[in-house]
Order: sequence, then structure tokens, then C-alpha cells
Amino acid sequence: MSAPFNPRPVPPDERTLGAWDYTVLWGSYGAGLLVMVAGTLLVPALGFGAAIAAIVAGTVIGNLILLVPTVMGADHGLPTMASLRPTLGSAGSYLPSVVNVVQLVGWTAFELIIMTRAAGAITHRLLGTSLHWFWLVFFTLVCVAFALGGPLVVVRVWLEKVGIWLLLLTTVYLTYYLLSHYGLSRALSQPGKGGLTFPQAVDIVVAMPLSWLPLAADYSRFARSARRAALGTYVGFFVTNIWFYALGALAVLALGTSGIVQAILALPIGVAALILVLVDETDNAFADLYSCAVSAGNIFSRVPQRAFVVLFGVVAFVAAAVLPMGRYESFLFLLGSVFAPLFGVVTADYFLLRRRRIDADAVYEKSGPAFDWMAVFSWAVGVAAYQFITRDLPQVGASIPSFAIAGVLYLALRAVTRFLPGPGGRPDRPGS
Repeated sequence: MSAPFNPRPVPPDERTLGAWDYTVLWGSYGAGLLVMVAGTLLVPALGFGAAIAAIVAGTVIGNLILLVPTVMGADHGLPTMASLRPTLGSAGSYLPSVVNVVQLVGWTAFELIIMTRAAGAITHRLLGTSLHWFWLVFFTLVCVAFALGGPLVVVRVWLEKVGIWLLLLTTVYLTYYLLSHYGLSRALSQPGKGGLTFPQAVDIVVAMPLSWLPLAADYSRFARSARRAALGTYVGFFVTNIWFYALGALAVLALGTSGIVQAILALPIGVAALILVLVDETDNAFADLYSCAVSAGNIFSRVPQRAFVVLFGVVAFVAAAVLPMGRYESFLFLLGSVFAPLFGVVTADYFLLRRRRIDADAVYEKSGPAFDWMAVFSWAVGVAAYQFITRDLPQVGASIPSFAIAGVLYLALRAVTRFLPGPGGRPDRPGS
């Protein structure tokens, strides 16, 4: 039988990943069909030049926030949801854990659907049949196998030796083809047709690195140092996120369609290119499934992590088979929106109040408060701000304002209660 999930920090002798490892890992995570699909949302509403500016600005901003859990995980060797315990309390950390499990099961299912449809399109062209159920089972088994292997196996055995080079080859080819057949100057001269403001476009781009916030520390906890993890994470995700958003936007202009799978298939050697993209796409589904199991371990630490991997793999398979994923995708984005304000609170607490000092070995002990009302209240206000801005001020963009509002409110509440008697002030917070 598998051993129970070990909630303790990753020991120093297992923290072996360096800057290059994280550049490869996050370079792979920043790429994929779903990123290209997101890029198609920017044009022709914006001109291509404005879209590129929004892509760069959104990636710069989103990546900075992504470094928050990255540094936390590397500092203390704890996964993301466990790292939230000092801020939210042990019971308070269960809420983001549950939300994260739900969204990651959904994203795993959505990745399975995308890969199954793409592989089905290939076999339909070659064999006259899509083999839908074969591909759905196949990709589910591959993702479960990767998640059982864990980050060290995926990075060192798969991505660095095979996956990242296949991705690079495919991306260079797609970029060359689109630019040679459409032209960069022609793309830059294309005017926007309206319907999307520049801040909204930035928010669309920021959403991609923010969607990885609940996962980042699950991988950075294996880093040799916080500096190496932060450098590799930022560089890897920066390059490929910009590249694939831009490819999606350029594909709309060059090919006249937002249907990425069919557009790639229509290219010369399109089948080979799509196969290589699919090969890389599996690691995104692995990341969702693996972190789903890790997040569940924050609540049920006695259940073997391997059992969670298999369980959630089965659930994702069923979801991919039966759910109307077009509607479910919107629900997943709604769930994901809670993490921007949450990490506004966590940033204020961990970096400004605690100054990156926590007792990692005591994180799972019951001695601390089970529920920190100031942190949870500030988080809730941030979520409400996000929803208000999205509904009533869509031209502003909601991610960064909600992040800032939640963080500033939390600091204000701490300042007000600092000198009050009882647990509100908690003068021992930096070491708690």
C-alpha cells in the first residue's frame, strides 16, 4: 500500500532542482493549445501591435504575482495550500484547498478534451475515424502515470530530455510559417475593430499566470534555493506565455480563424506539428492532476497521495466524457478568480508582516489559530471587488485591483488591531 501523504517540508537532500530545471518546467507550462486559444481573444478587437503590448504587460505583471507562491515554496519546502496555513489558519486553508481541487479536476478534464479532440482530428484525417474513446483513455492514463511519477521524474526524465525540444521545434516552425505567409509589418498595420479595451486585454493575459498560483509552490518546494526557483520560473513562463499568446493572435490574422486545431492541421506538415504540440500538452494536464492530489492532502493528510492521483484521474475522465465543458469552462474561470485577491492577502502577510519567516515544521500542528478572520475577510472583500469590477467596470480589468484591495485591507486591519489585547494583535506572528 502507498504511504500516506507526507505533510512535512521537503528535506534538503531532495531539493535538487535548479534554475534550468524551472526554466524548462515553466517554459512548458507557459505553452500549449489553451494559451494560443486565449491569444485568439485579443484580435481583431485590438490591433496586433496593441495585442502584443497587452501580452507583454500582462505577462510581466502576472509573472511577478506568480513569484509569491514560488518563493514561499522554495523558502520552506511546503506545497502551496500548506503555505497558506500561517495566513488563513489550518481550517481557513481548507477553503482554497477545496476550490483548488474543484478547479483542477475541471482543468484536467478540459485538457483531456482538448487533447482528445486534437488527436481525434489527426486520426480522422489519417484513418477516417476519430478513435475518441481510445484517445480519452490513453491521455488519462498518461497523465495519471506522470502524476504518480511526480515533478522530479517529469522534469528530469521527460521535459529536459524530450518534451521541451519537441515544443521548441514545433513553435519555431509555426512562427516561421505564420510570419512568412502573413508578414510582421502587415500584422502590425492591422487596425483593431473594437469591442475589447487595452486593460481588458491585459487582464486576459494576467489570468494565465494567475491560474498557476495555487500550483507554484508544489514544484518550487523541490528547489535548491528561492533565487533559482524564481529566476527559472519567471524566465521560462515569460518567454513561452508571450510566444504562444502572440501565436494565437497571429493565427487569427494569418489564417482567418480562431479554431486552432483545424488551423494547425491545415498547415503543411500540420499533422506532425499538432502531434508535437499534443506531446507537450500532457505535462499541463499532469500539473493539474498532481497539484489536485497535493491540495487534497492539505485536508486529508492520512490518505495516500497516489490514491488521490488515481481518484481524481478517474473523476476527470468522467467529467471529460459527460460534462458540457463549454459552460464548465466559464465556471472554472469564476473559481479561478478567487486566487488573485487571496494572494494579495498572502503577499502582504508573508513578505511584509512575517518577512518570509514561518515555522514550517509546525505548520500542520494544531497549536495555532484554526481560522484567521482578518485574512479571510480581506480575501472575501477582494473577491467581491473582483466581481464588481468585472460586472460594472470591465474597462479597468479586475485581477490587479482585487489583488491590491485585498492586500491593503489586510494590512489595515492588522495595523488597527496590532495593539489590541487577545489574539487579534498576535505580536508573535513572524515566527508563528
